[in-house]
Amino acid sequence: MDKFIISVVIVLSAMLLQCSEAQTVHVVGDGMGWTVPQAGAAAYQTWANNNKFLVGDILTFNFATGEHDVLQVPKESFDSCSSANPIGDTITTGPVNITLSNAGNHYYICTVGQHCQFGQKLAITVSGSPTPTTSPSPQTIPPSPQTTTPTTPSPSSGTPAPCTPTPTSSPAASPKAGGPTGQTPTPPDSSSSGVFASFFVSLLPIAAAFLF
Repeated sequence: MDKFIISVVIVLSAMLLQCSEAQTVHVVGDGMGWTVPQAGAAAYQTWANNNKFLVGDILTFNFATGEHDVLQVPKESFDSCSSANPIGDTITTGPVNITLSNAGNHYYICTVGQHCQFGQKLAITVSGSPTPTTSPSPQTIPPSPQTTTPTTPSPSSGTPAPCTPTPTSSPAASPKAGGPTGQTPTPPDSSSSGVFASFFVSLLPIAAAFLF
Protein backbone atom coordinates (compact mmCIF):
# COMPACT_ATOMS: atom_id res chain seq x y z
CA MET A 1 0.00 0.00 0.00
CA ASP A 2 2.85 2.36 0.87
CA LYS A 3 4.51 1.68 -2.49
CA PHE A 4 1.27 2.54 -4.27
CA ILE A 5 0.95 5.87 -2.45
CA ILE A 6 4.58 6.71 -3.24
CA SER A 7 3.98 5.92 -6.93
CA VAL A 8 0.92 8.21 -7.01
CA VAL A 9 2.89 11.02 -5.38
CA ILE A 10 5.70 10.63 -7.92
CA VAL A 11 3.25 10.76 -10.85
CA LEU A 12 1.50 13.84 -9.48
CA SER A 13 4.82 15.54 -8.87
CA ALA A 14 5.89 14.84 -12.44
CA MET A 15 2.61 16.27 -13.76
CA LEU A 16 3.00 19.41 -11.65
CA LEU A 17 6.58 19.77 -12.84
CA GLN A 18 5.47 19.57 -16.46
CA CYS A 19 2.78 22.17 -15.86
CA SER A 20 5.28 24.48 -14.22
CA GLU A 21 7.68 24.04 -17.13
CA ALA A 22 4.93 24.66 -19.67
CA GLN A 23 3.73 27.89 -18.03
CA THR A 24 5.87 30.21 -15.94
CA VAL A 25 4.57 33.29 -14.14
CA HIS A 26 7.02 36.19 -14.27
CA VAL A 27 6.44 39.01 -11.79
CA VAL A 28 7.72 42.08 -13.61
CA GLY A 29 10.52 43.69 -11.58
CA ASP A 30 10.10 41.04 -8.87
CA GLY A 31 9.83 42.91 -5.53
CA MET A 32 10.14 46.28 -7.24
CA GLY A 33 6.87 45.77 -9.09
CA TRP A 34 5.64 47.92 -11.98
CA THR A 35 6.65 51.45 -11.07
CA VAL A 36 9.06 54.24 -11.96
CA PRO A 37 12.44 52.65 -11.20
CA GLN A 38 15.06 54.65 -9.37
CA ALA A 39 17.81 53.22 -11.59
CA GLY A 40 15.98 54.20 -14.77
CA ALA A 41 15.17 51.90 -17.72
CA ALA A 42 18.24 49.75 -17.00
CA ALA A 43 16.44 48.23 -14.02
CA TYR A 44 13.78 46.48 -16.14
CA GLN A 45 16.32 45.67 -18.83
CA THR A 46 18.46 43.83 -16.28
CA TRP A 47 15.42 41.98 -14.95
CA ALA A 48 14.41 40.87 -18.50
CA ASN A 49 17.95 39.61 -19.21
CA ASN A 50 17.78 37.38 -16.12
CA ASN A 51 14.57 35.65 -17.25
CA LYS A 52 13.63 33.36 -20.09
CA PHE A 53 10.24 33.90 -21.67
CA LEU A 54 8.31 31.26 -23.62
CA VAL A 55 4.98 31.28 -25.39
CA GLY A 56 2.33 30.51 -22.78
CA ASP A 57 4.15 32.21 -19.92
CA ILE A 58 2.44 34.95 -17.91
CA LEU A 59 3.65 38.46 -17.10
CA THR A 60 2.32 39.87 -13.83
CA PHE A 61 2.34 43.66 -13.55
CA ASN A 62 1.92 44.71 -9.91
CA PHE A 63 0.72 48.31 -9.59
CA ALA A 64 -1.94 50.29 -7.81
CA THR A 65 -4.99 51.19 -9.87
CA GLY A 66 -4.99 54.85 -10.87
CA GLU A 67 -1.25 55.31 -10.35
CA HIS A 68 0.12 53.38 -13.37
CA ASP A 69 -1.08 51.49 -16.44
CA VAL A 70 0.24 49.02 -19.02
CA LEU A 71 0.14 49.32 -22.80
CA GLN A 72 1.77 47.08 -25.39
CA VAL A 73 3.25 49.03 -28.30
CA PRO A 74 5.52 48.45 -31.33
CA LYS A 75 9.25 49.16 -31.09
CA GLU A 76 9.01 52.66 -32.61
CA SER A 77 6.49 53.76 -29.98
CA PHE A 78 8.55 52.04 -27.29
CA ASP A 79 11.70 53.95 -28.26
CA SER A 80 9.86 57.29 -28.35
CA CYS A 81 7.61 56.53 -25.34
CA SER A 82 4.55 57.13 -27.49
CA SER A 83 1.14 55.48 -27.30
CA ALA A 84 0.75 55.63 -31.08
CA ASN A 85 -0.16 52.38 -32.86
CA PRO A 86 -1.00 50.51 -29.66
CA ILE A 87 -1.31 46.73 -29.59
CA GLY A 88 -4.52 46.22 -27.69
CA ASP A 89 -6.07 48.47 -25.09
CA THR A 90 -4.48 50.32 -22.22
CA ILE A 91 -4.84 48.34 -18.97
CA THR A 92 -5.54 50.71 -16.10
CA THR A 93 -6.58 48.26 -13.37
CA GLY A 94 -3.82 46.55 -11.44
CA PRO A 95 -2.47 44.11 -10.80
CA VAL A 96 -2.84 42.44 -14.18
CA ASN A 97 -1.71 39.18 -15.76
CA ILE A 98 -0.80 39.12 -19.45
CA THR A 99 -0.30 35.80 -21.24
CA LEU A 100 2.46 35.70 -23.87
CA SER A 101 0.56 34.27 -26.81
CA ASN A 102 3.16 34.56 -29.57
CA ALA A 103 6.91 34.49 -30.06
CA GLY A 104 8.97 37.56 -30.87
CA ASN A 105 9.81 40.91 -29.27
CA HIS A 106 7.23 42.40 -26.91
CA TYR A 107 7.27 46.01 -25.70
CA TYR A 108 5.31 47.50 -22.78
CA ILE A 109 5.18 51.08 -21.43
CA CYS A 110 3.34 53.10 -18.83
CA THR A 111 1.44 56.02 -20.40
CA VAL A 112 0.88 57.97 -17.18
CA GLY A 113 2.71 61.31 -17.25
CA GLN A 114 6.40 60.90 -18.02
CA HIS A 115 6.73 57.49 -16.37
CA CYS A 116 7.98 55.91 -19.60
CA GLN A 117 10.64 58.63 -20.07
CA PHE A 118 11.81 57.93 -16.51
CA GLY A 119 12.31 54.25 -17.27
CA GLN A 120 8.94 52.54 -16.69
CA LYS A 121 9.18 50.47 -19.86
CA LEU A 122 9.86 46.81 -20.54
CA ALA A 123 11.22 44.99 -23.60
CA ILE A 124 11.36 41.18 -23.69
CA THR A 125 11.99 38.47 -26.27
CA VAL A 126 9.59 35.52 -26.26
CA SER A 127 10.71 32.18 -27.63
CA GLY A 128 8.49 29.51 -29.05
CA SER A 129 7.25 26.84 -26.67
CA PRO A 130 9.44 23.71 -26.69
CA THR A 131 7.92 20.87 -28.62
CA PRO A 132 8.30 17.30 -27.34
CA THR A 133 10.64 15.17 -29.39
CA THR A 134 8.92 12.27 -31.04
CA SER A 135 10.64 9.23 -32.47
CA PRO A 136 10.21 8.90 -36.20
CA SER A 137 7.59 6.44 -37.21
CA PRO A 138 8.94 3.31 -38.91
CA GLN A 139 8.85 3.43 -42.63
CA THR A 140 6.12 1.33 -44.06
CA ILE A 141 7.34 -0.93 -46.83
CA PRO A 142 4.64 -1.29 -49.48
CA PRO A 143 3.71 -4.90 -50.21
CA SER A 144 5.26 -6.36 -53.32
CA PRO A 145 2.80 -6.79 -56.17
CA GLN A 146 1.55 -10.32 -56.55
CA THR A 147 2.55 -12.08 -59.74
CA THR A 148 -0.17 -14.10 -61.31
CA THR A 149 0.64 -16.89 -63.75
CA PRO A 150 -1.70 -16.92 -66.71
CA THR A 151 -3.64 -20.14 -66.87
CA THR A 152 -4.09 -22.00 -70.17
CA PRO A 153 -7.61 -23.31 -70.57
CA SER A 154 -7.59 -27.13 -70.72
CA PRO A 155 -9.60 -28.86 -73.45
CA SER A 156 -12.98 -30.11 -72.33
CA SER A 157 -12.90 -33.84 -71.64
CA GLY A 158 -15.35 -36.28 -73.22
CA THR A 159 -16.35 -34.00 -76.09
CA PRO A 160 -14.78 -34.89 -79.43
CA ALA A 161 -13.69 -32.10 -81.66
CA PRO A 162 -16.09 -31.37 -84.49
CA CYS A 163 -15.18 -33.11 -87.71
CA THR A 164 -16.38 -33.20 -91.32
CA PRO A 165 -19.41 -35.49 -91.71
CA THR A 166 -18.72 -38.58 -93.80
CA PRO A 167 -21.31 -39.94 -96.30
CA THR A 168 -23.15 -43.07 -95.12
CA SER A 169 -23.11 -44.66 -98.59
CA SER A 170 -21.42 -44.24 -101.90
CA PRO A 171 -23.07 -41.77 -104.19
CA ALA A 172 -25.83 -43.28 -106.36
CA ALA A 173 -25.25 -43.75 -110.02
CA SER A 174 -26.36 -40.93 -112.17
CA PRO A 175 -29.86 -41.56 -113.56
CA LYS A 176 -30.40 -42.19 -117.22
CA ALA A 177 -31.64 -39.43 -119.38
CA GLY A 178 -35.40 -39.14 -119.12
CA GLY A 179 -35.66 -41.24 -115.94
CA PRO A 180 -36.89 -39.94 -112.63
CA THR A 181 -34.38 -37.92 -110.74
CA GLY A 182 -32.51 -39.77 -108.00
CA GLN A 183 -33.94 -43.27 -108.92
CA THR A 184 -31.92 -46.16 -110.38
CA PRO A 185 -33.80 -48.41 -112.96
CA THR A 186 -34.36 -51.97 -111.74
CA PRO A 187 -33.07 -54.62 -114.17
CA PRO A 188 -35.66 -57.29 -115.29
CA ASP A 189 -35.79 -60.49 -113.38
CA SER A 190 -34.00 -63.10 -115.48
CA SER A 191 -35.74 -66.08 -113.83
CA SER A 192 -39.26 -64.89 -114.67
CA SER A 193 -38.22 -64.25 -118.34
CA GLY A 194 -37.00 -67.79 -118.74
CA VAL A 195 -40.24 -69.32 -117.46
CA PHE A 196 -42.27 -67.18 -119.83
CA ALA A 197 -40.09 -68.20 -122.82
CA SER A 198 -40.41 -71.91 -122.08
CA PHE A 199 -44.17 -71.60 -121.69
CA PHE A 200 -44.39 -69.83 -125.06
CA VAL A 201 -42.36 -72.54 -126.77
CA SER A 202 -44.62 -75.27 -125.40
CA LEU A 203 -47.68 -73.59 -126.84
CA LEU A 204 -46.26 -73.41 -130.39
CA PRO A 205 -47.02 -77.09 -131.37
CA ILE A 206 -50.58 -76.80 -130.07
CA ALA A 207 -51.22 -73.67 -132.13
CA ALA A 208 -49.74 -75.28 -135.24
CA ALA A 209 -52.03 -78.31 -134.85
CA PHE A 210 -55.13 -76.17 -134.93
CA LEU A 211 -53.92 -74.32 -137.95
CA PHE A 212 -53.24 -77.44 -140.03
